[in-house]
Amino acid sequence: MVRKYFTRDNSILLLFMSVKVFVQYLLIHPVYDLQRDEYLHLDQANHPAWGYISLPPLSSWVAMIIKALGNDVFWVKFFPALFGAFTIYFAWKIVQALGGNLFAKILVASSLLVSVLLRLNTMFQPNSFEVMSWTAFYYFLVLFVQSQKNRYLYILAFVAALGFLNKYNLLFMVAGLIPAIIISPNRDVFRNKHLYYALIFFLLLITPNIIWQVNNNYPVVHHMKTLARTQLVNVERSGFLKEQVLYFLNSLFILVAAAIAFIRYRPFVIYRFIGVGYVFSIALYVYLRAKGYYAIGLYPALIAFGVVYLEHITEGGRKWIFRVLMIVVQIGIFVPLFQVVMPDKSPAQISANLEPYRRFGLLRWEDGKEHHLPQDFADMVGWRELAYKVDSVYNTLPDKESILIICDNYGQAGAINYYTINNLKAVTFNADYVNWFPMGMNIKHVILVSNDEDDPVNGEERLFCDTVYKAGSVTDTNAREFGTIIFVLKNINVDVWPRINKEIAETKKY
Repeated sequence: MVRKYFTRDNSILLLFMSVKVFVQYLLIHPVYDLQRDEYLHLDQANHPAWGYISLPPLSSWVAMIIKALGNDVFWVKFFPALFGAFTIYFAWKIVQALGGNLFAKILVASSLLVSVLLRLNTMFQPNSFEVMSWTAFYYFLVLFVQSQKNRYLYILAFVAALGFLNKYNLLFMVAGLIPAIIISPNRDVFRNKHLYYALIFFLLLITPNIIWQVNNNYPVVHHMKTLARTQLVNVERSGFLKEQVLYFLNSLFILVAAAIAFIRYRPFVIYRFIGVGYVFSIALYVYLRAKGYYAIGLYPALIAFGVVYLEHITEGGRKWIFRVLMIVVQIGIFVPLFQVVMPDKSPAQISANLEPYRRFGLLRWEDGKEHHLPQDFADMVGWRELAYKVDSVYNTLPDKESILIICDNYGQAGAINYYTINNLKAVTFNADYVNWFPMGMNIKHVILVSNDEDDPVNGEERLFCDTVYKAGSVTDTNAREFGTIIFVLKNINVDVWPRINKEIAETKKY
């Protein structure tokens, strides 16, 4: 039994997966903190629910595991790395299911190892699980097409439910596949009653989240409208397509091979709908001005098809030279990309040589403007400074149980709650924190963390407290939060809850 699993191929697969997890820890310069979104997802572990304003609940479940393990950065980084390793696993299994041999398996593993997934898998966000779950979905879809066994429909429903409970973006992948299947010979599946039983199974699994959405007035709709108004409006459609090329630039020849294989390689005719589904999904993303990384989950399966075809056309004779050349080309193309996509250099090192980052368009932020540091990197600086300064301000105030900390955004609140040594519970009217206010708390002092131009020292806040003063600010010029100010409103002399409740109600008007 042991020998059955510890074959040569499985040993190599395990080696790739182990290297993947290990390498992820080496790719972040120690000067960086966690990234803005990570703090929110980690804080969700403290507020269990079947849904959140911007996300379904699965990330919070992983966050609970991280919290149980001590909430250390090691574990924060472990899970996205693990999901990246299993993305390689499922892509490898797709190759195996398609009849690929060891070269094709190694090529798909190396393609994913030296790709944009290196960056994606450094951050505790839903994206790492998303790419893994999509790749798993394609794997079981291939198995169903091959065997027509109904059990795979139920497995697909289960995987799809996990993907949905992780991120609603799964719907775009499915939206591409459905019309692709309808216009293919595989459309007979719609006559299979087990497809609809599997659909019911899927709906049952996601029902708690749907109920949560209904009970909370569909916050995901509000979130998407806000996203479209504040961020996606700045996304250029040409930029989206450019990013698709850049993400897997070193595997572009493999993706081209996959496209050719879907058209010309007879064994892949029954899988052609997967290639067509990709086109439909990309067209939908382009139309909606989606961010480039939304589509990353579509590629591991396509690469798996491409490597099997390349293995087939390079069999025999001296064609092994082409196989060696493929590996060399992959590494050669990825090296310059690696130099700019990974936060392995300090902000000072990056600022000293901006041209490579500018050439790849990495200095353009969601506000549509160009900055001196990639946005994701700037989102990993200044948080620890902010949290420590808020902790220090908190220590200077009396009546500790009556201090409310209000921030401008979820990054600020989440970072304070993660790094605090005083067990602070900061809140904000932004994102899920709007539901996490300590309702009914007796408020005597407010610590206000703000990057707003309105200065409470000279504003209306002076009317309902004895003293208002600036207690500190984020001084790291490399931080996206540079200039964020910490104000103290001391000795509140009115009931501020009506004002807070009004703001919460306004925020919740979906």
